[in-house]
Amino acid sequence: MGWTHRHARYLFRILSKKAMLYTEMITTGALLRSEQAYQQQLLAYHPAEHPIAMQLGGNHPESLAECAYIAQDQGYDEINLNVGCPSHQVRSGQFGAALMARPAEVEAILVKIRQRVSIPVTVKCRIGIDDQDIDQDLNRFVHALTRGGVDALIVHARKAWLHGMNPKANRTLPPLNYARVYQLKQEFPKLEIVINGGITSIKAAQDHLHHVDGVMLGRSIWQNPWLLCPVDAVLFGQIDQAPDLKCCLQRYRDYVADELSTIQKIKTTPRDCNTTRILQPTLRLFTGMSGAKRIRKHLCQSGQTPQQALHTLTEIISML
Repeated sequence: MGWTHRHARYLFRILSKKAMLYTEMITTGALLRSEQAYQQQLLAYHPAEHPIAMQLGGNHPESLAECAYIAQDQGYDEINLNVGCPSHQVRSGQFGAALMARPAEVEAILVKIRQRVSIPVTVKCRIGIDDQDIDQDLNRFVHALTRGGVDALIVHARKAWLHGMNPKANRTLPPLNYARVYQLKQEFPKLEIVINGGITSIKAAQDHLHHVDGVMLGRSIWQNPWLLCPVDAVLFGQIDQAPDLKCCLQRYRDYVADELSTIQKIKTTPRDCNTTRILQPTLRLFTGMSGAKRIRKHLCQSGQTPQQALHTLTEIISML
């Protein structure tokens, strides 16, 4: 949340035409009870982002079904229900990873969503929470998902500890158990299983694909967007040449120019169109190159408006 917003996703799409993109988790309350302008901001994406999935968070079947219907109406390609987030706020709202303790409730949610949409509906979860048994309890949970009509399951190969461990620690301290996800695929051979967690290279992704149907990369892509560059060629057999840094920035600059043109036409600036939000995704593109620290400092001191972001990108491109 706060990272894979629409500007970041557009940059990722420049680097890979084929990878499935996911929104940050959007809660039902944010989507259904916000003012219209903010709701449209949450739903917004560029047509180039396809294929794109909306990730939803919540625990009320009717509200989630309504949000799924809205997302489908906006052209999203998939609905993803987050049943893996261990944050304190999500836990107190009794959704995210907390739902893994209530498989019948998740089944009911999926049934309601399936009644409202025709696009694929997937679930992202952990291998378990707290003291759950990662064999029997996980299988019981997945059986409930299949009864509910889930199309695919994305599994972060760690437990989530809802008590005694903060969200940051939950992302790294519980040990990874890839073998349990592989086993899950063997136990549910007809269900599409995607593995997630601690995967930091395309080579590692290739190795996982011998055992499961797909691989999800999250923080590793944010930390090193260039990991996306070989995806199309290595995993999808595409022969198009991947963009270099200058080409990538030029295309992203054109995107920012289009955003600015839209803002000028509607005569209002969306809250997510400040320089921090627009330039934030580009910061990691310079990792390891000479002068990276100076360039990142320049990006971080670019003022507050989309016009300033456009000007800064143009300056940096001219330096390359």
